[in-house]
Amino acid sequence: MRIDPAKQDWMCAPETAGILTALGEARFVGGAVRNALLGLAVNDIDIAVPLPPEDAQARLEQAGIKVVPTGIDHGTITAIKNGKVFEITSLRRDVETDGRHALVAYTADWAQDAARRDFTINALYATSDGEIFDYHGGVQDLAAGRVRFVGDARARIAEDYLRILRLFRFHAWYGKGEVDGEALRAAADARGRIAKLSGERIAKELLKLLEAPNPTAVLRVMAASAILPQLLPGELNLARLEHMILADAENHFAADAVLRLGALLPDAQTARRVGERLKLSNANAARLEDLAGAADMAPAPAPEIHRALYKLGAARFEDRVRLSWAAAPPQVSALAWRMLLAMAKNWERPKFPLSGRDVMAAGVPEGPAVGQVLEAVEAWWMEQDFPGDQAVTEKLNALVVAGL
Repeated sequence: MRIDPAKQDWMCAPETAGILTALGEARFVGGAVRNALLGLAVNDIDIAVPLPPEDAQARLEQAGIKVVPTGIDHGTITAIKNGKVFEITSLRRDVETDGRHALVAYTADWAQDAARRDFTINALYATSDGEIFDYHGGVQDLAAGRVRFVGDARARIAEDYLRILRLFRFHAWYGKGEVDGEALRAAADARGRIAKLSGERIAKELLKLLEAPNPTAVLRVMAASAILPQLLPGELNLARLEHMILADAENHFAADAVLRLGALLPDAQTARRVGERLKLSNANAARLEDLAGAADMAPAPAPEIHRALYKLGAARFEDRVRLSWAAAPPQVSALAWRMLLAMAKNWERPKFPLSGRDVMAAGVPEGPAVGQVLEAVEAWWMEQDFPGDQAVTEKLNALVVAGL
């Protein structure tokens, strides 16, 4: 089997040619090769070279190509040409591993490099003219939808316990049928070692897993093998997530990993713990907690929806609609939920037309009463579905006259 470079824009790009020319002997490796064989988009281009990273860097810089030593201690550098990014990794063999980090030695042996990779479908190499080098049956596994470790599954997992999560992530994206039995048993036996992993590494794999077209089957396997509780505490709502994913597919919604994670979690307290464990960004952690603690929403008259949009903002409103849709009984029409989302997309938040100065100009003395009047007028304004400035001024004057 070969890849036809003429059908792969990324292989024919002048930037790619410039990188390969500078490096000399080099092969594409991993995801780019895998996705090209499957006819999927190639977003990340990884290149393997039989050179130490310092030598690869020197060659690239001599050719005028920018190099960032992103992981040079582990054999990886990043090359940037005309804004396009290439990750260059030296061929390696493991000398010592502890489940999180590896001490490596550089080699010029492609088979040795392939032997240290995680899955057969990732141990695929291709030359610039499309010739495939497959040392472990990865092409056949790819065609069969089989995610299988290179060599002994237990040994591969012991080298890096993140591979437990990668097994399920890759199966969710590329697997067909049941998870490979040997791999599943090895992952289940090593599940306690997940605690050794950093929150950032766990989060990266978990969120990529949740972005798969339909990760629920894999998540159920993880739950049954007692792996999922190592990542997410509490009584998880897999049924709600399943309904959300079905709605995503039927309505062509883009997968939203944080939203899907929120659908899984039972409450805000659990979400807070998960956000802390996974070291999520402040924005994602706050969103996750907000999702998990949100009250259900239902289709309602337009004024009520407008008030909700005003209080929540469009983004939080949309989150609640998607979450409530996933939890709703099937007799609630999908059209009703889509209408709510359309209202949010077209929503322009009105600006409350009063300020404290306006209230004082109307005769309210400076002090706590100003805030009380503002709050009362704004509550009335929302209840009346946001009438114009004149109506608001009239309401303010009426309250002042009434002595509020």
